[in-house]
Amino acid sequence: MNRRSKAAGAAAIMAVAAMVLSGCGGGSSSDSSSGEVKTGGTVKLVGTDDIDHLDPTGSSLVSTYTFQRAISRQLISYKASNNAKEQVEAQPDLAESMPEVSSDGLTYTFKLRKDAMWSTDPARAITSEDVANGFKKVCNPLLPSAAASYFNVIDGMEQYCAAYDTKNPTAANVKQHILNDNVSGITTPDDQTIVFKLKEKASDFIYMVSLDNVSPVAKESLDYEPDSPDYRSHYISSGPYTVDEYKADSHLYLKRNPNWKKASDPLRAANADRIEFTFGVSADNAIQQVSNGDADGLWAMNVPAAQWGTLQATNGDNMSTFSQGGSNFLWFNTLSNNNGGALKKTDVRKALQYAVDKAAFVQKLGGSELAEPAIGIFGRGVVGFDEKNDPYKTDGNKGDPAKTKELLAKAGVSNLKLKLAYRSDNATEPSIAQIIQQDMKKAGVDVELVPVPASDFYASFMTTPDNTKNGKWDIALCGWNPDWVGGAARSVFQPQFTYTGTAQVYNYDNYNNDKASSLAKQALASSSTSDAEKLWGEVNDAVMNDPPVLPLYSVKATLIHSSAIKNASIFALAAGYDWTNVSVER
Repeated sequence: MNRRSKAAGAAAIMAVAAMVLSGCGGGSSSDSSSGEVKTGGTVKLVGTDDIDHLDPTGSSLVSTYTFQRAISRQLISYKASNNAKEQVEAQPDLAESMPEVSSDGLTYTFKLRKDAMWSTDPARAITSEDVANGFKKVCNPLLPSAAASYFNVIDGMEQYCAAYDTKNPTAANVKQHILNDNVSGITTPDDQTIVFKLKEKASDFIYMVSLDNVSPVAKESLDYEPDSPDYRSHYISSGPYTVDEYKADSHLYLKRNPNWKKASDPLRAANADRIEFTFGVSADNAIQQVSNGDADGLWAMNVPAAQWGTLQATNGDNMSTFSQGGSNFLWFNTLSNNNGGALKKTDVRKALQYAVDKAAFVQKLGGSELAEPAIGIFGRGVVGFDEKNDPYKTDGNKGDPAKTKELLAKAGVSNLKLKLAYRSDNATEPSIAQIIQQDMKKAGVDVELVPVPASDFYASFMTTPDNTKNGKWDIALCGWNPDWVGGAARSVFQPQFTYTGTAQVYNYDNYNNDKASSLAKQALASSSTSDAEKLWGEVNDAVMNDPPVLPLYSVKATLIHSSAIKNASIFALAAGYDWTNVSVER
């Protein structure tokens, strides 16, 4: 890895994160065309859904990085690349170099680029105070980030977050707290220096600061409620593009940030003059537009497996796959009293591990080129993943319903009736849900399908605690990709499988495993790559021995762009093309 930490202890800290690079999947990709790069033109992207949040603080979807890459910057980010190793190698972004790390691994000092500019009029440089404001805003009560708990590793962060006015939160008192109160572990000695003091070693801190959620915050934007219509219409950009026009459920048009300087940004070429997102386009229509050249790429969607082979015949040079390191699970509701609280029993959840035919999922999702069975909480490429370690393996991954039936009987459970929630308008989940329903029937388990619109599934249905406690669902099709790339095991484990009294947005039934949490803490503090890898494997084993989920399958991102796009390469955080680095020739 191309690390440039100056302190003697930095090498040991960074080495722990480095071990995942060799295993992280990349993908085939279109050619980065040779010759002179053309500038100008408009990149046109089409998709079904509106954006989740324009405000980087609240961003939580992988697809959000597609436009945040253009309108926000972070201390650390990643190059757009078609090389699997380079895709996940941390690079300085707003920071002028990799941080200086103290010998005890607890203090990180970043120096900022002097010529990185906000889109304000008049132009203003991005300062260390602006960066600090981004970290302070991450836990604001009006739009808290789902990733906020990661940053509790910073000394004083929990106390700072607890001091927000949560009884009567307003834009005014959020602004007051951010501008006037400090996090003890974040200091800004001068406009170009920011220092973080950690409570404990965190070998993945360098990756945490690549998240959109801690993008710098311009003080002017604090006059508006986070992500409100006023905020969106007065958006202040730190990236090479800024908002030209946004209309809900219709479009988001980006234009150049007139103050952006190419010399200040080693990761974004910003060749195109504009990037335009159009919403409300059906999946079939969107793919047809890209294939025909009427649009240049897909927004917040992948090419469905059923169309992959057909499109390759005519668009093969303009298509790519990318291994995201994520998995799709069947999540168990252990809080509901449905079925007499049967799913609260570990033995019942273990019995159901054998019920489904994972090979059928892979076939449905396009075969082994595009998908593979999931076997634990970590996906391929994330440290802790071991393809040889499958405690519930069945012959050919086809399941063993007879064994499920036998183990359920031993657990004293019969006549299970489970409600399966899934995204009804997702390209593949209705079919996957039907396969699960059929497989469970063979094991003597009745499954009622509970379709939920995709726009509501994560935003409200799964993340409303009453739906869980009241048994609106018993099992649910849920996916998870790591929140960052590189040393990403924490970003899979912590938000889904830890609970210390404060609800995690995507830990749907407040699951906690003390043994796994202790092992994770040891892994993050370890300076030995082999020891950390072993410990994360033990984290996986501890969780899967008391399984809150049934791992189903992992899929690759399936991408397509028009023939007008040149120099297409992958931005790993978005699991898609980096539109800030392409050129348009039409």
